[in-house]
Amino acid sequence: MMFSWEFPPRIIGGIAPHVYELSRALARKGVLVFVVTCDFPGAPDYEVIDGVRVYRVDSYRFPTPDFATWTSMMNVNMQAKATEVLANVRDKIHILHAHDWLVANAAIGLKHLFRLPLLATIHSTEYGRSKGIYNDYQRMISSTERWLTREARRVICCSGYMLKEIKKSLLVPDYKIDVIPNGINTSPFEVPYDREAFRSRFVASGEKLVLYVGRFVREKGVDLLVEAVPKVLRNIDARFVMVGEGYMKDTLLKRVEEMGLAKKVYISGFLDTETVRLLFRAADACVVPSLYEPFGIVALEAMAAGAPIVSTGVGGLGEILEDNISAVIAYPRANSISKAITKILQEPTYADSLRKRAYERVTSFYRWDLIAEKTRRVYQRLMSEHEAGVWKPQ
Repeated sequence: MMFSWEFPPRIIGGIAPHVYELSRALARKGVLVFVVTCDFPGAPDYEVIDGVRVYRVDSYRFPTPDFATWTSMMNVNMQAKATEVLANVRDKIHILHAHDWLVANAAIGLKHLFRLPLLATIHSTEYGRSKGIYNDYQRMISSTERWLTREARRVICCSGYMLKEIKKSLLVPDYKIDVIPNGINTSPFEVPYDREAFRSRFVASGEKLVLYVGRFVREKGVDLLVEAVPKVLRNIDARFVMVGEGYMKDTLLKRVEEMGLAKKVYISGFLDTETVRLLFRAADACVVPSLYEPFGIVALEAMAAGAPIVSTGVGGLGEILEDNISAVIAYPRANSISKAITKILQEPTYADSLRKRAYERVTSFYRWDLIAEKTRRVYQRLMSEHEAGVWKPQ
């Protein structure tokens, strides 16, 4: 049984696509998967998706004074629903799998109530996102992360970079951590479409399309990309399409206006999944300018779609992308990012070589069937240890 505060169609960040794809890939391998998640307008309270049994619970609609209180109440509802399900199918569920701190209370409570082994996937840490812990709110999140990783028999993280961060910030020992990367399903990026007709919705004839997909928050480096735009436009006729939401959105819109770039920068907010996938395929360059990135699912999406990538290569991105092989790695500065974008846009042969090698890499190492198999082996080990009543560090 997996626990996640987001699951399609509720998509906040990278956890939703991760849990969606992993659960379905596990089901294809014969694993019976239950997902307990939050409700979403128009989504059913219960459905079966490609063999995965999905339960959506009341995410607590009553007003709460802050996000922490809302999270606590959401966990109460999540635990109540999971208890009901577990009581009916107790013999079919052998492992609890929590995704990040937001579902820690429910998962840990159920672990003790039903005496089941708990596995936790840590997708990012508060310490890493904020470059430290500075206030009570951050201390609350960090302490919850530590509590979850202490209660979990094993911890999964997505990269070697995250392994080091978890060891440092959450004090989790090496032997307890499994590094399993995120994956990508390439088939949705292969659906036939009219490329020129689609591009005409976003760029004029002769314009290059430069894409950013991600949250509008400081750690994603999106402000650096905005500052890089004028430098690119000195040499290239291009339009920058930025897809996402976040607390920096109004600041970015204001900065675009100040620089007189309203006709060259389109900040869209969230778009539907199909449109975003087609944007990846239609883009002449995709920019991932992160300052902090535990992994970087957006890079996998660009690789699968065949979009030439410019990235800062920080964190887990440096384990996915290879400079001048599958991407152009830039320094996290506007001038460096602008030069990298310009290079891709001005050298189509070079861009095609990046595109081809990125696709080869993503299909060789980041397929969901490979990721699911690695996860299944962790499940099997937990089950055998639990049944034998032992736990041997490796």
